[in-house]
Amino acid sequence: MSGRARLALTAAAATLMASCALLPLVSPVTWLFQAAFLLAVQTGVGAAARRVPLARPLTVAAQALATLLMLTVVCAHSHAIAGVIPGPDTFRYLGDLLQQGSDDVSRYAIPAPLTPGIRLMVIGGVLVVGLVVDTLAVTFRSAAPAGLPLLALYSVAAGLSDGPTDWLWFLVAAAGYLMLLLAEGRDRLSQWGRVFGGAARTPGGQESGAVAPVRTGRRIGFAVLSLALFVPLVMPSIQGGLLDGAGTGVGVGDGNGGTISAVNPLVSLRDSLNMDEDRQVLSVRTSSDDVSDLYLRIVSLDDFDGTTWKPAQRHITGVPDKFPTPAGLGADVRRTTVTSSIAAADWYAQDWLPMPYPPSRVKVAGTWRYEPVGMTLVGDHGQSTRGETYLVTSLDVQPTAEQLAAAPEASAAMKKEYTKVPSSLPPVVAQTAKEVTAGSANHYEEAVKLQDYFAVTGGFQYDTQVEVGRGEGAIANFLKQKRGFCVHFSFAMAAMARTLGIPARVAVGFAPGTPQADGTVSVGLKDAHAWPELYFEGVGWTRFEPTPTRGTTPSYTVSQTPGSSVPDETLPSKGSSAAPSASASQSEGCTPQLRRQDACAGPSAAAAVQSGDGGPPWWQLALWALGGLAVLAVPLSPMLYRQRTRSVRLGAHDRTSSGMAARTLAVWLELTDTAWDFGILPDESQTPRNAAARIVRLGRLDPAAAASVHRVADAVEQVLYAPRPQPTAGLADDVRRVAAAFNGTVGVPARLRALFAPRSSVRAVWAASAGWARLRERVSAARPTLRKPSEQEG
Repeated sequence: MSGRARLALTAAAATLMASCALLPLVSPVTWLFQAAFLLAVQTGVGAAARRVPLARPLTVAAQALATLLMLTVVCAHSHAIAGVIPGPDTFRYLGDLLQQGSDDVSRYAIPAPLTPGIRLMVIGGVLVVGLVVDTLAVTFRSAAPAGLPLLALYSVAAGLSDGPTDWLWFLVAAAGYLMLLLAEGRDRLSQWGRVFGGAARTPGGQESGAVAPVRTGRRIGFAVLSLALFVPLVMPSIQGGLLDGAGTGVGVGDGNGGTISAVNPLVSLRDSLNMDEDRQVLSVRTSSDDVSDLYLRIVSLDDFDGTTWKPAQRHITGVPDKFPTPAGLGADVRRTTVTSSIAAADWYAQDWLPMPYPPSRVKVAGTWRYEPVGMTLVGDHGQSTRGETYLVTSLDVQPTAEQLAAAPEASAAMKKEYTKVPSSLPPVVAQTAKEVTAGSANHYEEAVKLQDYFAVTGGFQYDTQVEVGRGEGAIANFLKQKRGFCVHFSFAMAAMARTLGIPARVAVGFAPGTPQADGTVSVGLKDAHAWPELYFEGVGWTRFEPTPTRGTTPSYTVSQTPGSSVPDETLPSKGSSAAPSASASQSEGCTPQLRRQDACAGPSAAAAVQSGDGGPPWWQLALWALGGLAVLAVPLSPMLYRQRTRSVRLGAHDRTSSGMAARTLAVWLELTDTAWDFGILPDESQTPRNAAARIVRLGRLDPAAAASVHRVADAVEQVLYAPRPQPTAGLADDVRRVAAAFNGTVGVPARLRALFAPRSSVRAVWAASAGWARLRERVSAARPTLRKPSEQEG
């Protein structure tokens, strides 16, 4: 193996070793095998380009093009031309995936699921770093600066991870970089001759003489790694170092002062649900006689991009003394005032304040900010709910079915913001919504039929372990499989309501908890829930409950007439049973492993519909990528063949007399092939001198180039006719000078033809034909001859 090939393999290995620091951040770790395969292809393309050889910028461009093709096949094959060639739609889709990946990174706790957006960021980042490392260390032969991209890759992972094995990933990444430095040093030393190993040892075992540089480099590297690992251990005053195992920030505490904290409320909710036990989150004491409708709302998700629901970016203000009347709530709708005292556990730190909806007044200590559209409170400058006790005055809105049915159309602004669905939403979602709500007289009847379709008549089952697919087709898969948990039900109903022109959003918070003997209500981790809210003019945002066995069905949607799924609009709203939901706090027998996979009851809304479209297995995509590279290489093969042939003919040669003669003839052949590429056919019947004069005349070469042609011809005549030919120096430079002269005398089309479709590349076909003929002759010669036995007369 050549020194440069060894250096290329070491550069790829160093990139992979540094990328191992990302392993604790994303689960599952199958992305590493995909990245390793794609990185190997990228390294192979670079090695092939350097062997041709291509110029350094062209080598980097070839690797970048191969990287783009591989990412297109792996991440966006359905948006590419023929599944391989990227087009404008491909770049738009990749941009959307990157944005989605950025949102997923801020949404999920560590380890984050391998969504398509995160996969593109991780694998694409590793490939980009690998390209930079290969360019610096191998193409430009400067391994030391290649440590900067490796450091950047490791630093990103180290800044996000805070696990007990961080020191191991540092050791692996540092070892990869030291391997790269040693490989480059060995390659440089090999250019001076054999790597010396020092004098032999004396009988006493003591070394004498020089120590091998490679061995010395290994010892220095080991010493540096030892210092980097063990110095922080003996210097405890340095906080936040590599081995600091008691780091602060986002994490799960032990219940005695630890916190679950995150800027995004969905992240902290997800972390809470990953706890192994159903711990109490909130203790509520309320003035309401009926706690079955006591939903505690954290945040509303009103931005739907076809793959997931998320909170829209809103302007926040100071907390007002009295909140305004909720949007859309008319004066004729019955309402009662409810006062609730809520105490948060001292281990539970949530940036958003859980409250009944709609709140009208909040008394809470600390620095909080008010978001007026969702009527929510969010902590400012690190403020959280940890150990807080606060008082919330809210409205218990009690609309009748008649009021909801008679609600006029929402305003144009409301419908524009809350009924839009992306064009990527599968048509089956809107089609199913129309079929389910066929015959409805108004939006209210449509909403009730949607709720009953999911909760009663549609055959759906509540299942926390179901796989419903990913991305834009997730809702369609859920409608087909009819199994899921609260997030799937709420997401699907809200999306279907929007297709019917009903303003809709998704609320995330807690379902009604369990009444206690002391009159309080205990809200636990298993009460985490998501539900849809639909807007009706004159009533405002109204809760619906499509999830079977979870929460409570709103009284204004319960039918009072046997055989009818739509409530009697003439009857007033009646309170539901005061008994709590039987399954609101049920453990469901969920194991810790299932909770980490978000398969438990009531996970955060952000964990429900993951982005991406699944697609074929990665190895099949990798084969497609190789096929795409092969298809791309076919039209470029004549150019690559000529560049490789030119490099061999004009390259190094044996300095013996026979080697010099063979090299002179090869240079002459390269000269005639160069003239052939520019339209001057070779004439092997002429002597070298006459052939040179013909090339000069037809090519209209300048005097300097003409002299170079005749100098090569004279050298060939020396080899062919002189008894003791004398070597001629500078023949390769003469050929390059002639090629440059041809480029200056012809037009652009002829230059492009000579570069991309050289005529002399037909020699490859001739060589293949001759090789096939020789192979057939060998097979024929090796085949035994069967003779017919002679007949003997008896």
